[in-house]
Amino acid sequence: MLSQAQTREVVIALDRTISDIEMRLAAARAAQMRSQGVSPSDSAADQGNMRPRLLFVMGIMTTFNNRRRRDSIRKTWMPEGEGLRRLEKDKGIVMRFVIGRSANPGPDSEVERAMDAEDKEYNDILRLNHVEGQDGLPLKIQMFLSTALSTWDADFYVKVDDDVHVNIGMPTQNPLLLVNVSPVFSCTEVFSLNTDHWKFGTAGNNYFRHATRQLYAITRDLATYVSANKHILHKYTNEDVSFGSWLIGLDVEHVDERSLCCGIPPDCEWKAQAGNPCGASFDWNCSGVCNPAERMEEVHRRCWEHREAALPQAQES
Repeated sequence: MLSQAQTREVVIALDRTISDIEMRLAAARAAQMRSQGVSPSDSAADQGNMRPRLLFVMGIMTTFNNRRRRDSIRKTWMPEGEGLRRLEKDKGIVMRFVIGRSANPGPDSEVERAMDAEDKEYNDILRLNHVEGQDGLPLKIQMFLSTALSTWDADFYVKVDDDVHVNIGMPTQNPLLLVNVSPVFSCTEVFSLNTDHWKFGTAGNNYFRHATRQLYAITRDLATYVSANKHILHKYTNEDVSFGSWLIGLDVEHVDERSLCCGIPPDCEWKAQAGNPCGASFDWNCSGVCNPAERMEEVHRRCWEHREAALPQAQES
């Protein structure tokens, strides 16, 4: 007879083996499809159909209580309805609000009913098989990558918080922002290009170098690596520190993209006037736009590079 501890170890080992097999199968299918220049559709209505690979999938991390934040984004930088579908079809960009499940899901759960109704209305929510708040944001990020990889085939996978303003058109207008960079890009402090000492932070810093949590993107290969190894990658309390630790030993290029770290007006306005519009804007002292539900429209009006970043909007039927 196995002891309880031994049984638990066997179950964990089997779980890891199954996860590894699943990831290998998914990678093999993806490789076969990529060799044909296509990828599986994510919608049930299009099952069995094929389409070109996407540019990027953006997951906007949100919680049950942040409905007003989501609505402020829908009113500003994220298209709704037909505009969202055209963005995916014409630009190869998928955007979804990302949220897990409640601790007590079921037909009587008011929280679950509210989320189901919101998703039915907007069709822009990605639900994870993850209990919201359990083990913190690092596990949620891993679950997002696993779910997104199994749903969409894209060049990049992007994480953004629901209190950040994004000029979603900038990557399509500025190829250096996404298309031609190597695996990781974010906004960080300036670092040396000749040695690796910068990875371990600066003097007096308690953490190794990592991207700020407001927005970052990784390539499909790195997303697959994190997803495949989620059971053994250590999760620190902070998501951004955790992600930095997952990449620190890998041979990847970290891109210091400062246009992803602009301040709110007037900072973003000055940069746009100088010909360097911002990819993302937020208040550093709030780690996002302060009071985003109330202020996102103002930030959008003043920070949106509408001439260069115009995207399809929903048309009146």
